Amino acid sequence: MTWLWFALKNVRRNGRRALLTLLIAGVGSAALLLFGGYGQYTYAALQDGSARDTGHLVLAHHDFFDGDEDVPMQNGLEDPTGLQSELLRDPRVKAALPRLAFTGLLSNGDKSAVFVGTGVDAAGEFKVRGPFLTVTDGDALSPAPSGGDLPEILVGKDLARTLRATPGSVLTLLASTTEGSLNAQDVRVQGVFTVGVAEMDRRAVMVHLPTAQKLLLTDRASTLSVYLRSMADVAPVQADLSARYPRLALRTWLQQAVYYQSVRAIYDRIFGLLGIIIVVLVLFAISNTIGMAVVERTREIGTLRAQGAAPSLVTRNFVLEGVVVGLGGALLGALVAVLAALAIDFFHVQMPPPPGRSVGYPLHLDLTAGLFLRAGLSVVLAAALAAWTTSRKAASRPIVEALTHV
Repeated sequence: MTWLWFALKNVRRNGRRALLTLLIAGVGSAALLLFGGYGQYTYAALQDGSARDTGHLVLAHHDFFDGDEDVPMQNGLEDPTGLQSELLRDPRVKAALPRLAFTGLLSNGDKSAVFVGTGVDAAGEFKVRGPFLTVTDGDALSPAPSGGDLPEILVGKDLARTLRATPGSVLTLLASTTEGSLNAQDVRVQGVFTVGVAEMDRRAVMVHLPTAQKLLLTDRASTLSVYLRSMADVAPVQADLSARYPRLALRTWLQQAVYYQSVRAIYDRIFGLLGIIIVVLVLFAISNTIGMAVVERTREIGTLRAQGAAPSLVTRNFVLEGVVVGLGGALLGALVAVLAALAIDFFHVQMPPPPGRSVGYPLHLDLTAGLFLRAGLSVVLAAALAAWTTSRKAASRPIVEALTHV
């Protein structure tokens, strides 16, 4: 503790230089925290979005993911309702939602467009989707198929504009059935929605599962999406379901999340490179400051050596000074990062739409204790390394040469 106190007093000898070095270390630490916080928030948001979109686990026919279909629903999941009931008995399962994927033509009588449709269990679908599905006009699908004259339908924002459809409009679905014939169904637009991806908004259609099954003449579903209460339950529940249903295919949200994996791979490289650059800049800045201090204190080093101090002791003193500067910079950077995060949340800063999406998202910094620890250690170790490399040679100089230095 005494040596650390001496190091602090030595750092304060030249206040202006020490302040400049402290600011450089603080800026480096703050940059590491800001980039890291943004990266962690991005990963968490993409992970949440991917899990909400597909479910934490997806059950399907054993040939659904890798096989080809000669007719629609050839590789469909049999008895999805019974399977849903069995899964909901597990307390770790929050929801089990059957979905039926189908394609065809959507027509307003004058104009037709290709659609990509999903038959859903509306009672649970809109609860798990959360902010990743927004109804921009009209209402969401009723929890259960209505007893009205026509089934309800949700239409993607850009597809609705193409067909000049608004809530209340009557459209016609046309799709191939499981028997290979064509079937048509008149539907009434309940609402217009967006998922924030322009390509999907141009094709997306959502109907009640019974409506889709009636159109395709089937009682099957394409998949059963299993939503868990905790992300930590994915692995154990996956193991249990694999043992319980060996004849079914089972995929995790991560295996389905191609976009998430691609973004994470890119961001890991970008943020890793930025982190290395920032640490190297801090290393050079502190090396320059410690180097000037070593030159100015060469005669002091000679005096310490003449009194019996070993070169390692002299080097240790300068390393402690570097640690003091690095620690001060880490604390300053942490304060700046926290204030920046609070300001971003207070002013509701919005990010522009990422590639492939049509809507932006609120910026947030996910500053965790682990991130503070990693950033702080990086700056402190860089400062200690800079002090060691700079002072090592000066501490080994001959005593007479150091004492006569001018």
